[in-house]
Amino acid sequence: MQIMKVDPRSLKDNPDNTRQSKSTPQADALLLATIKAVGIIQPPVIFPEVGGGNGYVIEAGHRRTRMAIAAGLEEIEVLVVDAANDNGAMRSMVENIAREPLNPVDQWRGIERLVALDWTEEAIAVALALPVRQIRKLRLLANVLPAMLDQMAFGDMPNEQQLRTIAAAHLDEQKEVWKAQKPKKGQPAAWWQIANALSKTRMYAKDASFGDDLREAYGIEWIEDLFAPADEDSRYTTNVEAYLGAQQEWMTNNLPKKGMIAEVSQWGEVKLPQKASRVYGKPGKGDHTAMYLDRNGKVQTVHYRMPEEKKTRGKGAVVEGGATGGEDVIDAPKQRPDVTQKGHDMIGDLRTDALHEALARAPIEDDTLTALLVLAFAGMNVRVDSGANDHVFGAKRFARHVARLLDADGKLAFDRDTLRIAARSMLVDVLSCRRGMSNSGIVSRIAGDAIGADGYLPNMGTEDFLPCLSRQALEASCKGTSVLPRPKVRETRAALVEHFKDGHFVHAAALFAPDPRDLAELIKEGEAVEDDAAAAPGETADGLEGELADGSLADEAPDLDVADPEADDRAADQDETAYGIAAE
Repeated sequence: MQIMKVDPRSLKDNPDNTRQSKSTPQADALLLATIKAVGIIQPPVIFPEVGGGNGYVIEAGHRRTRMAIAAGLEEIEVLVVDAANDNGAMRSMVENIAREPLNPVDQWRGIERLVALDWTEEAIAVALALPVRQIRKLRLLANVLPAMLDQMAFGDMPNEQQLRTIAAAHLDEQKEVWKAQKPKKGQPAAWWQIANALSKTRMYAKDASFGDDLREAYGIEWIEDLFAPADEDSRYTTNVEAYLGAQQEWMTNNLPKKGMIAEVSQWGEVKLPQKASRVYGKPGKGDHTAMYLDRNGKVQTVHYRMPEEKKTRGKGAVVEGGATGGEDVIDAPKQRPDVTQKGHDMIGDLRTDALHEALARAPIEDDTLTALLVLAFAGMNVRVDSGANDHVFGAKRFARHVARLLDADGKLAFDRDTLRIAARSMLVDVLSCRRGMSNSGIVSRIAGDAIGADGYLPNMGTEDFLPCLSRQALEASCKGTSVLPRPKVRETRAALVEHFKDGHFVHAAALFAPDPRDLAELIKEGEAVEDDAAAAPGETADGLEGELADGSLADEAPDLDVADPEADDRAADQDETAYGIAAE
């Protein structure tokens, strides 16, 4: 047996080599990196070629030879042995079967020895072709109880999360838990029970709203979680009481106007005042704010709306005649009015008929027509379950839009910009997609689709909305993103929240495009109304009597042939359409 230097390219592969399966690219890359860093540690074993040849055959070290060639080495040291009778087949079998990879504990001990010899973690990572994070993770085994390390050396290793929890605990705590949970000889350890016994609630710095001033005041010290990814803030504290106290004080100091600090239920849901309705969209001027701490100790903010207080007339309220409630009032004798109540009823009917006829026949400019539409919503007979504040709006609410269009004499006087603002404001008060009494139905969806309201929908990839989706919907939301569905729904949801934190996600169900079935039903109802309207004499197809299909007025139509009796009847019918405006 002798050591010599040879060109690795001159060596021949042994056809009787036991390991015939190809190694993985990852394993080859690891070996190549170590050879480039520190060279070949153990020389390959070769023997002289038999059968008249003058070369050398590799008995052990085929991969080392190949990677030496890939590394560009001109010469390598080899160990030359005598040729065996079986061409080295048995020795190759024994060498491969007897080999055992290092377990993590031995790897850690080897790394600690290298560090003691002034190797840096970065240099060790390069030499072993391992990530620096893996080297640091192995070094954390120094924080594990030696008795537990002996168990791990048998190949009984906890998973990464369990190891993280064990290494973070104090050695005295590990000793007490191991004494109670130590397995019988030859049995695996119940690492999940050990980790649960050593686990402590962690409050992370990335979720803290308070600054260094409150941190120092409450005596909070951050601990670095070395198992966490290097690109995120992994500092935490186990001083839960101090952490929550600092968060509470921060909320008190930063509570907005009309704000309150709310409690949470046992399921982690915020408790709002009675009769309050949560606002998921943009909060209004009169809405309230509630701040609370979620299960992770993170400050959360929600907005809610309280119902409008009803004004009641109680004792002391002013009544007509200037008297206060509860007092006896002696009414003076009333004189007969100029017009009786019945007369006012008749005037109302006559005015309505005349108004409807003028709306049907009189020439009206488009701007004036739009202004009249705004004006109509301020009528006393109009009450809208508005989505603006979830209240019933009536004439008083809508009068503010009409006031913009009137002059001091009560005449319509406006420019186009003022009209546009009034019309937009009126539509905001009327149209609503909220569920409940204020829902305008399909017409609000059609309106939103027409004006491109989809582009104004906020980011829905949040912790508030994504829990409302099923597993199938969550996995479908992953399409087109770099997020892959996880085995657990909450993991998929958390990954989507993180992905869309700085992005924009709108679920397909939130888009304004109306449902085809609802749209067909609306058209069907409209056709039914038109069929009913066609039965009324003198009405045209659009439901407005006296106006032709081209927009011209009926009284401006060409004269009919008087010789035609049917034409005379049609003309007579048109004269009888003064009160034919459809109520709808």
